[in-house]
Amino acid sequence: MLGRRVYSSHRTRQACPKADFSKLPPSEASLPYDRVRVDKQALIETLAAAVRAELTEAKRLAKETADAANHPEARPEGDKDTRKIELSYLAAGQAARASELEAGLLLIATLPARRFGKHEPIQAGALVELDVEGKRQRVLLSPAGGGMKLTDARGTVNVVTPQSPLGKNLLGRTVGDSFELVVAAQSREVEILSVA
Repeated sequence: MLGRRVYSSHRTRQACPKADFSKLPPSEASLPYDRVRVDKQALIETLAAAVRAELTEAKRLAKETADAANHPEARPEGDKDTRKIELSYLAAGQAARASELEAGLLLIATLPARRFGKHEPIQAGALVELDVEGKRQRVLLSPAGGGMKLTDARGTVNVVTPQSPLGKNLLGRTVGDSFELVVAAQSREVEILSVA
């Protein structure tokens, strides 16, 4: 149930705020892809809303599982019946996931919505455009929410954490840097095209 979802900052989806792109100048709609302004604050708010939605679901599942573990029907019927123990472990895991999400939400609240300079080292809060073996990809470096996909006026933005292989490689680099990314024994050449 905690699978990865795509969250949109320009379309209304359940539990996600709608970003207001109407404040952009009318001429922006006719600009080429690389000239369309990005509302990073709207992306960060959408990420926070997505994590909040996962947190609500995780808390609900933890409570339901804890209640099931303590229900009279969960009592062992024999010495090999481990239902109650299994439900207790599952409830503890779901409560831990909820705690992780709460901490992540607090960290997301600290993300800067400021623009990063071309020669400024990449850090959390940076929106980075990459060339991964000829394919453009945009990522938001965030302390939480890794694996989520967001959308904005320019398309999809993948959320990566500094702990991920890509996030580790991006930290401290600047526009124009290239590096080799090895994931699951596959090597890919990555170039940093821009940072916002």
